[in-house]
Amino acid sequence: MGGGHEHGSRSPLRPDLSKYALVAIGAGVLTIGLKVAAWLLTGSVGLLSDAAESSVNLVAAIGAYVALKVAARPADSDHNFGHTKAEYFSAVLEGVMIVVAAGVIIVSAVNRLFAPQELEQVGVGLAISVLATVINGAVGVYLVRVGRTNRSLALQADGKHLLTDVWTTVGVILGVLLVALTGWLPLDPIIAIAVALNILVVGTRLVWQSGAGLLDAALPEEERARIDEVLDRHRADGVEFHDVRTRESGHERFVQMHMLVPGVWTVDRAHDLAEQVEQELAALFADLRTTIHTEPLDDPRAYESWRLN
Repeated sequence: MGGGHEHGSRSPLRPDLSKYALVAIGAGVLTIGLKVAAWLLTGSVGLLSDAAESSVNLVAAIGAYVALKVAARPADSDHNFGHTKAEYFSAVLEGVMIVVAAGVIIVSAVNRLFAPQELEQVGVGLAISVLATVINGAVGVYLVRVGRTNRSLALQADGKHLLTDVWTTVGVILGVLLVALTGWLPLDPIIAIAVALNILVVGTRLVWQSGAGLLDAALPEEERARIDEVLDRHRADGVEFHDVRTRESGHERFVQMHMLVPGVWTVDRAHDLAEQVEQELAALFADLRTTIHTEPLDDPRAYESWRLN
């Protein structure tokens, strides 16, 4: 006896989350304007680096908007499993843009090290930067929460980037304030370089995380352990499971396995057990798609499985 059975616990169509990216786009336009104004008023290369990162935020938010629009499309004849991986491309784009921004900042800061420049209207410039920071912080927290609730990598990446921008701006503000108080002009470009290195780390992590998703990385160990707990309960009834594989695609989780049952069981009995296993797994995770292949317990061929190299 052999057969495949698939169950999907998700809704047929994913909600369109692109409206949340519009919030990030609006915040990006506003904060860029504020930070550019702060840079023009003060002449600080540190504030210029902060404005450059906000430009990256805007590009990333636009990319996230497009990706979320695509990810919301239902499965079709050319994409049988949907379009959820579009979010990974958005996150990769954001990571690459962050790295590019870091390079631009470092070049500008090094030039300023050799040609220091007095800062002007520091008070007004810093006040504008503080306002931009508050906006980014509020939007960043909002996007991370929405992204986690909906298992959206694009929204989480955008939100985390905004929160990173908050700490970047705080560092720049403190640095510019110290320059104004001490008069030591090289401190401004040094802070800008430190900001760029931090941005570089964030961008590299985003690219790495997104690349893992594109390569169908397995579910985290803690989630695999929860799946094994469900399967172990049924193993006690003389049933065996093997060749259990998992992967993620955007917000969706996938698990597939072989379920080995006594050869004397009827098809109906095996099917009922498969349904029960799927329902128990679906109760653990949202957006889970389970595929179970049923085979006879006493057939040696049923124990063949994939191999890890």
